[in-house]
Amino acid sequence: MEETKKVCPSCIHKTKERSEQERRNMLNRLSRIEGQVRGIRKMVENDVYCPDILIQVSAVNAALNSFNKVLLAEHIRSCVAEDIREGKEETIDELVLVLQKLMK
Repeated sequence: MEETKKVCPSCIHKTKERSEQERRNMLNRLSRIEGQVRGIRKMVENDVYCPDILIQVSAVNAALNSFNKVLLAEHIRSCVAEDIREGKEETIDELVLVLQKLMK
């Protein structure tokens, strides 16, 4: 029996196949960010001085922003470009909505 991806028919969740290298790079970045967040938690548990914690939170925000930039660039190069070539103009509207949410 052939394995198929199960998607709720009432959901619009899409998937994207990534190369092993792309997946590994993304997961490595996220693991580093997780480590930073755990470090912040320990700082709070150890009553570290507020400005020191704030600096670490800022570093996590920068790491997440960097992750977003890489992911967005890959999305535009692959998914968006492919959909436009296929004539799926609604992808542009979807991209505009994503950009609006990222820029809040």
